[in-house]
Amino acid sequence: MKWQIRRCNKCREYTLNYICPRCKTETETPIPPKFSLHDKYARYRIEKLKIHEKNNENQHEDKQKQS
Repeated sequence: MKWQIRRCNKCREYTLNYICPRCKTETETPIPPKFSLHDKYARYRIEKLKIHEKNNENQHEDKQKQS
């Protein structure tokens, strides 16, 4: 079994588990993949990044509305 540190996107807690012990959401590895000119998975990473940025914008707008 490969042990790699993982991070929860919701509460930003680091753990070795696939599920965050604090908020019970899925965790992901914060370590970026190695760079390659022949990257087969760039399309998937870009889509995931766009979704992540969209979620952050929504959270930022919600905080501004509450203020």
